[in-house]
Amino acid sequence: MKVKKDILGIIPARGGSKAIPRKNIKPFCGKPLLAWAIETLKKSGIVDRVIVSTDEEEIAAVARMYGAEVPFMRPAELAEDNTPTLPVLVHALSWLKERENYVPEYVVLFEPTSAAKRPYHVREIVEKLRATGADSVISVAEVPGVLNPMWQVTMAAHDRLSIFAGGPLKNFVPRRQSLPKTYYRNSSVYAFQSSLLFSPEPNIYGDDSRGCVVDKKFAFDIDEPSDWEAAEEKFKKILEEEKP
Repeated sequence: MKVKKDILGIIPARGGSKAIPRKNIKPFCGKPLLAWAIETLKKSGIVDRVIVSTDEEEIAAVARMYGAEVPFMRPAELAEDNTPTLPVLVHALSWLKERENYVPEYVVLFEPTSAAKRPYHVREIVEKLRATGADSVISVAEVPGVLNPMWQVTMAAHDRLSIFAGGPLKNFVPRRQSLPKTYYRNSSVYAFQSSLLFSPEPNIYGDDSRGCVVDKKFAFDIDEPSDWEAAEEKFKKILEEEKP
């Protein structure tokens, strides 16, 4: 199998969201949430194909309306509440390989809730993957000092406290400026070698993962109805800042 020097964007968008019904196609700042994800990947100018993996025809129709491909419908067993993303990706890549004889070199995983990420973020992440030869690159943001693992504690039996990173509290780093920088995945965009999904133990990280720092303002969680309005307000500000 010859690997095509392509970059494939995959957006997982199942239809069974319970906390926010129809979340992936719910209007968000004037467009379905899914539409923003599709638009970002296409405007990046670096992704060759954009595919949406969904189990619902209504979502598939919206995806096609905004320029994405939906070459297959996701099996119901891969669209449960507790279905992890990895088997969804393996299914998509396996389907393309078997039905289209198509294997891209790189895959970009982009969740609909990553809508605040901008096209240039996608370019930066993919370009770092190419330049470094790493197995994967993901978007991260710096952990605020007060949440740094060196300032977090665990509570064991009899309410005994220890530093989360290890050791008694007397080993606390006293000054925020002296804390080592730590990072978290922020509504992450993942770019990785497609070969990872065909390995004996499929994964999206490999042994060499790199981070691409993205400001935390470009990340928000939309897990509950109360998150929706706050996320829209944040995104409106981002769009306003982009206006010439």
